[in-house]
Amino acid sequence: MNTQDKIYIAGHRGMVGSAIVRRLRKDGFTNIVTRTSKELDLKEQQAVRDFFVLEKPDHVVLAAAKVGGIHANNVYRAQFLYENLMIESNIIHSAYEHGVKKLLFLGSSCIYPKMAPQPLKEESLLTGLLEQTNEPYAIAKIAGIKLAESYRRQYGCNFISAMPTNLYGPNDNYDLNNSHVLPALIRKFHTAKVSGAPSVEVWGTGSPMREFLHVDDLADACFFLLQNYDEEMFVNIGTGVDLTIKELAEMIKDIVGYTGELKWNTEKPDGTPRKLMDVSRLHNLGWKHRIGLREGITAVYAEFAKSELGRP
Repeated sequence: MNTQDKIYIAGHRGMVGSAIVRRLRKDGFTNIVTRTSKELDLKEQQAVRDFFVLEKPDHVVLAAAKVGGIHANNVYRAQFLYENLMIESNIIHSAYEHGVKKLLFLGSSCIYPKMAPQPLKEESLLTGLLEQTNEPYAIAKIAGIKLAESYRRQYGCNFISAMPTNLYGPNDNYDLNNSHVLPALIRKFHTAKVSGAPSVEVWGTGSPMREFLHVDDLADACFFLLQNYDEEMFVNIGTGVDLTIKELAEMIKDIVGYTGELKWNTEKPDGTPRKLMDVSRLHNLGWKHRIGLREGITAVYAEFAKSELGRP
């Protein structure tokens, strides 16, 4: 990539897309094309085609997606499957039609079978049953990987895919109805601290293990792959280190400074028992994460506490 190349970031307002825009600008890439969802509905094929005709991007990063936590994934199953399939199909096909030099599709660690051997290797894809609560979203993301792979095989497109682990960072979603576990815990503990609540309810048993990557590290990995990776096999992006949800909750409780009690609602689902990424492929390419979990959460909480949501 050259700094003058035109790069389209689909989903630039989201946590991932905005981090990638920041990372590109840091290295002098200023020819970045974006559209809000109001300006361009990525579910509409003709609208996406018209956009590619108009803008003719050299590179595309597909970070746009319909996303949410366990509850949202489980309740809005048709919506998650339909919207994600439409978004990725329209962008990938238009990128092919208009001769995009390189496309990076971003998936999710939920693509792996529920009981796949840990840590999760790229080769484990499609070797077993998916976790039921987010199966539609996972299937959509698997379809995106296979689209990129198939357009590469049939048409010779330089389309690559990367699978991030659980993410957190600036522009995260703190809506308790559809957020992921880490931002939800930050908001719950902060609200309880400000209101003086004696306890905080956390879903599940606390025993599942999860890995978390700061979104700025993800953006740096994507920047690295755009410049250095041109192979068919998708690449895991993570830290290679995990912890239990109980350990995470206690860490966030400590960072927030909440002194009340933790109450585990064991009637709520745990989700997949463990989702640790095997990141040896990425490490062997020469990239490793830099931001430690406690360091990252501390910075994120400081931002949240100053935000509108964090004010008493």
